Amino acid sequence: MTAGLPEPVRRGETRVSHEEREAVVERLSTAAAEGRIDLSELDVRLDLALNAKTYADLESLTADLPPDVPVDQGPLVLKGGMNGASRSGRWLVPARIAVYGGMGAVKLDFTQTECRLPEIEIEAHGQMGGVTIIIPDGWVAGTAGMEPGLGGFTDKTTSQRLPRTPLIRLTGTGGAGGVVIRHPNSWERRTQRRAQSA
Repeated sequence: MTAGLPEPVRRGETRVSHEEREAVVERLSTAAAEGRIDLSELDVRLDLALNAKTYADLESLTADLPPDVPVDQGPLVLKGGMNGASRSGRWLVPARIAVYGGMGAVKLDFTQTECRLPEIEIEAHGQMGGVTIIIPDGWVAGTAGMEPGLGGFTDKTTSQRLPRTPLIRLTGTGGAGGVVIRHPNSWERRTQRRAQSA
């Protein structure tokens, strides 16, 4: 070692950035969506990834996954069709979602998800049935890309974002049925509390 210079740091001991932590979070979420790890194991690994300090911390979390897990699996597409469609309860949230209200309407409910993605892109088209998007308190939405259409667009969310919650980037058009994004209403909150206490 040259006098006065610090000892070289091995890669495993090098500090990681926020972007590198989030890349591992996305890779773990993709692996869970593919069925490679279960939801309980996903929760443990996500917590470790978000608190990782070094490359060694992160590499241990993905060591048993295939080396070329694709990051982008394409958007989740939901179409209301004639009978409607919904996604609620506990489900794995992808980075991109496209929803089409159709005749029967679509509801996206994120209130019971445990999403660690920094951003979620949602392309919503109300069409005839309309689209309703429900996000937990503490999540925020960027809605500058929404066109109201005939049915209109309603944003009932707040701008107070909690740490480690995703930003919803919402684009699309209200169509005839309209698009609404909001937090849970009082009835939905009571229902969720009852389910948690059961």
